[in-house]
Amino acid sequence: MTLTLIVGALAAIFDSTIMSVAIDDLARQLHTSLGTVQWVSTAYLLTLGATIPAVGWAQSVVGGKRLWIIALGAFGAGSLLCAVAWDAPSLIAFRVIQAIGGGTMMPLMTTLIMQAAKGRGIGRTMSLITVPTALGPIIGPVLGGIILHLGDWRWIFLFNLPFCIAGGYLAARHLPADGPRPRVRLDVVGLLLLSPGVAAAVYGLSQLGGPGGLRAALPSAAGLVLIAGYVGWALRRGPDALVNVRLLRHRALASSSVLVFLSGAALFGPMLLLPLYWQQVRGEDPLGAALLLIPQGVGALASRAVGGRYMDRFGPRPVAVAALACTCAATVPFGFVTATTSDIALMATLFVRGAGLGVATIALMGAAFVGLERQEIPGASIISRVAQQVGGSAGTAVLAMILQRTSTGAHTPAALASGFGDAFWWATAITALAVPLCLLLPGRTP
Repeated sequence: MTLTLIVGALAAIFDSTIMSVAIDDLARQLHTSLGTVQWVSTAYLLTLGATIPAVGWAQSVVGGKRLWIIALGAFGAGSLLCAVAWDAPSLIAFRVIQAIGGGTMMPLMTTLIMQAAKGRGIGRTMSLITVPTALGPIIGPVLGGIILHLGDWRWIFLFNLPFCIAGGYLAARHLPADGPRPRVRLDVVGLLLLSPGVAAAVYGLSQLGGPGGLRAALPSAAGLVLIAGYVGWALRRGPDALVNVRLLRHRALASSSVLVFLSGAALFGPMLLLPLYWQQVRGEDPLGAALLLIPQGVGALASRAVGGRYMDRFGPRPVAVAALACTCAATVPFGFVTATTSDIALMATLFVRGAGLGVATIALMGAAFVGLERQEIPGASIISRVAQQVGGSAGTAVLAMILQRTSTGAHTPAALASGFGDAFWWATAITALAVPLCLLLPGRTP
């Protein structure tokens, strides 16, 4: 079952990581501005944020197996439409269809696997769930560079289709059939509050580091107000809400959500800085920068089994403390980067940082499901995924603003490297903040 879900999920993971290196080529080949083509990623991100909150309700209505196949079909159809897009606006519109499928698949995969595990071996189970997340940063940017070097940008989207077809076939054959389901009414008010709220918050945060940073504070504030309004609404409705926020009474889920937010910032924020450092300071092309980032993904992939085994043995608290402390220590050297720092030394440090992040992700996300009943898992999965999504956007926005301020007026590689060093110190501080908070996580669990 896990392999079946991973095959389908790889399509969404590879797509997002490949797109990170394709924006410049898309702008050139579609004969449009970089600002316009940036909406290819922004529209996907916003639709992703708006889709995730409704996944739990959709699963209760359609069933897990059917919803997975529908989501995979939507992602595949969106990919095919993107490949035949005739201009930037049509590509942006088709990315929305893609994102509806991708936004459904990621929390649904976690839910289905955790429900099948029935609370046993959460660490080992989470180490399997994170396989696509670990593989994406290793393979995605490299594949993107190779595809753009050898062929047309349309192959970026056609590349997804074999995964969608194979994933749909395996799902039809191997996912367990859905049992009888009670009729569940859609929480329309909750949907109108939470989905736009998450989308607005993610959009505002993603734009804070740009030239209109202060104007982007308005959608961020509006999104947070809508989310706060949803929390008040959901507390009154209880289990009938779109996402049951009363689940946060479980200390494990509440502490995990805060830490997943911070770890999302610690992961996605530096993922903005690292390729830019090698491209702007060291003069690497996108493929060269992607190759230099491989050790971080390899470290995350190599540490999965150890992280899952230790979490099941010792509990999420000590594992998360050790893993985030390791991640923090491995981020410190980047605060001292110069225009001539050894690539070998930085790649070795990235391997250690990736190993720490890989173990931390397993412990933090796995902790969210400790002590939950089967029917509570979809809500916990959505809460955790939203926390990671917003945290990643916040971390990226904060570090982008810092980099912009520290690099303004820097015209030499040495001056640029100094600006990147300051931004990396902030990334270190965000990671360090999470370490003592890990003490709130559960200890050894039966």
